[in-house]
Amino acid sequence: MRNVLIWGYLVLALLGAILPWQANLEFMQASSGAGFDLSGFIRDANITAASRSLSRDLIIGASAFTIWIATEGRRLQVKGWWVTLVLCITVSFACGGPVFLHLRERRLLQLEKENALNDQPGGAIT
Repeated sequence: MRNVLIWGYLVLALLGAILPWQANLEFMQASSGAGFDLSGFIRDANITAASRSLSRDLIIGASAFTIWIATEGRRLQVKGWWVTLVLCITVSFACGGPVFLHLRERRLLQLEKENALNDQPGGAIT
């Protein structure tokens, strides 16, 4: 099951990089090709009650998940946890979040293997 999660999170990260940026590129093309208009993007994200709901849901969920990434990454000593925060900011939260979950699952698998070795007769004494 763990391998399914590990690979599933990578697939979600890939989709999380492609699909939001596909929409971002469409937005930039519709914005006179002048690059990324942040104020226009925020304005568009708040035009309807539905878009406001999604925007607010994302910002609150992403904020909570970001705090968890930082604390969980340090607690489990996940290698490269901080890179996922950079991905959240530079690519998309939909990419960085699943990348962290991928790295976390790999770390948990590693810790399980280490614990299994230590629990065997003649294993390392901790």
